[in-house]
This record gives sequence, C-alpha cells and structure tokens, in this order.
Amino acid sequence: MDKAVSYQKSIGASTENLSEIRKFVTNYAQKHGFSKNQIADIRLAVDEAATNIIKHAYKSDDSQTLTIKLEFDDEKLCVTLTDQGISFDVKKYKSPDIKQQIAKKKRGGMGIHLMKNLMDEVSYKVKNQENVLRMSKNRN
Repeated sequence: MDKAVSYQKSIGASTENLSEIRKFVTNYAQKHGFSKNQIADIRLAVDEAATNIIKHAYKSDDSQTLTIKLEFDDEKLCVTLTDQGISFDVKKYKSPDIKQQIAKKKRGGMGIHLMKNLMDEVSYKVKNQENVLRMSKNRN
C-alpha cells in the first residue's frame, strides 16, 4: 500500500448504533491487516470515544450525528471522530484512580484513560465549532 486509504461514515448519536460503529472499525482494520489484539484495542477505544460523544457531547440526543473516519497507511490507522456537541474541557480532566474505582465498584469514568492506554496517540481539539478526536494505532 503506497498511499493512504480512507473510509468515512456518519452515524446517529445513539448507543444503539455502537455495534454498527464497532463493525465498521473491525471490518476495515481486518481488511488492512491489523492483528486480532490490535483490533480489539481499536474497537474498545472507538467504542469508549463514541459513547462519550453520545452521552456527554450530545447528552443522549439521538437526533444528532457523529462522523467516524478511518485512514490507513503503511505505518498506522488514524481514527477521527467528529461531532458538533458540547466541547470537552481538557483542563478539567484528571486521570482516574483505578484502585479506588475498583474498590468502590464505580462504573464509568475510564473512557479517556482506556483510549490513551489502548491507542498510540490521542488528540482532541475544537475546530470550526466541531469537536475533533483523533486516535492512532501503529501497525507494529
């Protein structure tokens, strides 16, 4: 593969569509030769990101849409999720205390931590009134 190849899909912002997002990511990651373990990591990171967009950026307003774009090249996969919801305040984010989360049996609050640990790069910015989350997974 000499040049980058990309695929894009807009999906209704509903948790009912998370399986469609997971299938979209899985199919193309398999097609482009990522391992089962890499695909599991990518799928979970994208699932967490999409869930955060649906629940926090859109406050579960399923009339909204989010766009997912996959870009493959020789070295990596870049996943870009774009939405027009409420922006995330990066300054207010604190890494979770995992032991405390487990001890308190607290659900949630682990999405960003998972994304950062499962993917090789994670970046977020607001551009032209859109939230743009970009994550990449290296092939090796």
